[in-house]
Amino acid sequence: MNSKYVDYLKGEHAAHMAMFNALEPIFPLISEVGIALQQCIQRGGKVLIMGNGGSAADSQHIAAEIVGRFKKERKGLPAIALTTDTSILTSVGNDYGYNYIFARQVEALCRPEDIVIGITTSGNSANVVSAIEAANAIGATTVGMTGGNGGKLTALCKYNIVVPSSVTARIQEAHIFIGHSLCEILESD
Repeated sequence: MNSKYVDYLKGEHAAHMAMFNALEPIFPLISEVGIALQQCIQRGGKVLIMGNGGSAADSQHIAAEIVGRFKKERKGLPAIALTTDTSILTSVGNDYGYNYIFARQVEALCRPEDIVIGITTSGNSANVVSAIEAANAIGATTVGMTGGNGGKLTALCKYNIVVPSSVTARIQEAHIFIGHSLCEILESD
């Protein structure tokens, strides 16, 4: 057995557990966002979700849980990951610039009764920031899922769920836990 990797895994596990233990103070905020999601769906709104890289994958994962199901058999609920249409992403990126790939979709799809969730570990991803600004201009409810100090999304979002870590992997691990928690709350009503 190669103890080098076992020791590495023990260290990563300890860091993961320490970060997860540090999430408890933001549980009330996560609950509040979950209730806001319930209210959004009840008023006929939808959820628009976006992010880059791993956060793009998380956006798609969370949208799939909302549209399909998380744990409970129920009708499909409206959610769209803005990361999935390559024709839109590439045409908007080419014609307007990469910073507008999500904002343009928000402009086209978002209504005041909707919730727009931007996932970015730094809170500063320019294309997510632009989309949140566009959602605010429409009057939608905006939610950030970030880390570190929350970045620019702290000032822009109605709710910014800031994971208390500056390590990208830890933040992303927490983001999927938070996404699952939001789905659980959404389904509970």
